[in-house]
Amino acid sequence: MSFERARAYLEEKGFGDHIIVPDEPTGTVQLAAEALGVDPGRIAKTMSFLVGGEPILILTEGTAKVDNHKFKAAFHTKAKMIPCDSVERIVGHAPGGVCPFGINDGVRVYFDESLKRYDTVYPAAGDDDSAVKLTIPELESLVDADGWVDVCKETA
Repeated sequence: MSFERARAYLEEKGFGDHIIVPDEPTGTVQLAAEALGVDPGRIAKTMSFLVGGEPILILTEGTAKVDNHKFKAAFHTKAKMIPCDSVERIVGHAPGGVCPFGINDGVRVYFDESLKRYDTVYPAAGDDDSAVKLTIPELESLVDADGWVDVCKETA
């Protein structure tokens, strides 16, 4: 159901042809990178949090880790991930396929600055067997994001 929801969203926006369904699963950053033949950083990892009881998604580059101090500075609260067994109900996609396409109403989306290292990224497409190849400008045009944040640790 999640894949169909994301696909319908992407097709409506004219990006249905950007969906990739490789022969191998893509449910983790490493699996997705291997299946797509790309650097793990290019996988646009979508993390789900609760801020003030409300859900938010933050897309980061695939190897990024959230910095709790930066998160608190940006959102004025500790980073609290949505419990795994509640993600699909709250966001609209299950873990492994969480993406900003075809999500439930009221879920805010942010892009982390770490994504800007890459010209092309690969977020999931609603399940753990798909991805979407997008440039950063295409991603920005597709998602009505609340903006860019800097909540990840510096990487070497």
